[in-house]
Amino acid sequence: MLNQHTIERLNQMHLRGMAEALVNHSKNADFQGLSFEERLGMLVDYEYTFRQNRRLARLLAQARLKLSACLEDLDYQHPRGIERTLIRDLSTCQWIESHLNVLITGPSGVGKTYLACALAHTACRHGLNARYYRVSALLSELTSTKGDGTYLRFLKQLSNFKLLILDDWALAPFSPDQARDMLEVIDSRSNSGSLIINSQLPMDTWHQNLPDPTLADAILDRIMHNSYRISLKGESMRKVQASKKLTNARKKQE
Repeated sequence: MLNQHTIERLNQMHLRGMAEALVNHSKNADFQGLSFEERLGMLVDYEYTFRQNRRLARLLAQARLKLSACLEDLDYQHPRGIERTLIRDLSTCQWIESHLNVLITGPSGVGKTYLACALAHTACRHGLNARYYRVSALLSELTSTKGDGTYLRFLKQLSNFKLLILDDWALAPFSPDQARDMLEVIDSRSNSGSLIINSQLPMDTWHQNLPDPTLADAILDRIMHNSYRISLKGESMRKVQASKKLTNARKKQE
């Protein structure tokens, strides 16, 4: 009866993790022999973990990542230009705290989006908010916000993300309006957050895919000089994974 009253109070104070742990303790005789300090410490640890997990879930939902990816699951067996040392450095997220960028290039299917989402997942685990966009979708949303008068508010929202992923950069050449919009997005967060930019195109061709040399200089100056650069190569991972599935299916039939 006393426990039920305590559990209700804990829930009223939004200490749901401690309430859940107390319920578990009351059902498990192994906890009965522990001292008050030991049980209290376990309850506090459970509450802390509960809150961390909820925060991570909220940040991941907000990030809208295209793929569920983790750096721990990166495939290093197939040589693609992924350096373990660099990934280890990026996993600390210090580059985000320092407002640096990551530029990832390589052919379709080589794992650019997976790597970007894995880096964003790590950022969320460090308590940093992130957001994923395909460039075409972001440009469409920017155009829509101009029509309903929320353009500046949307730019402000984008600048509040510690990490912004721009996937499929320059998949099609930018129009002059699109290039100006992209400059606004990049400039509004140049000293407050970081970018991950994925592109199938080599970086030395990015300039020519922007319609105006002056705009191109302004955009690339803000993203090129303070960035880690990762150039992926090799076979499509989609092809590799499809081959593995086919091999496994054949083995099961044998």
